[in-house]
Amino acid sequence: MIFIANDHGGVELKNAIVKLLGERGEKVVDLGTGTEDSVDYPDFAFACAERVAATDGALGIVICKSGVGVSICANKVKGVRCALCTAELNAKLCRNHNNANMLALGAGNTDERTALAIVDAFLSAEFEGGRHCRRVDKISEYEDAHAK
Repeated sequence: MIFIANDHGGVELKNAIVKLLGERGEKVVDLGTGTEDSVDYPDFAFACAERVAATDGALGIVICKSGVGVSICANKVKGVRCALCTAELNAKLCRNHNNANMLALGAGNTDERTALAIVDAFLSAEFEGGRHCRRVDKISEYEDAHAK
């Protein structure tokens, strides 16, 4: 299951990604927005991150103009590890080493072709485990220790 959400700056890129995911046979839940009318990116990023955190094995993709705002929001949700990626290698490594369960993209700084390649790399990669488990566990332990 892949949840996807965007603000008004990411509508076109989101639509292209949803099409790619459909071609890959992925089950996609589009959490909007579907228009270019101005909206607040935190509303959509939080909704997506909360769904990912609550659904075993789910992944998420969030998009805004820079990708920064949605990645910050997503990472506020317990259990989410969201990586803002601008290259395929980043997307592969965030899954391999960090067990990232969300991908953030900037529609204003990543062209469609590159973004689709990043999405493909993110979805094709898997967590390697091993020494990386210890590091990911430290992230979760810190999150638990500093929860409000």
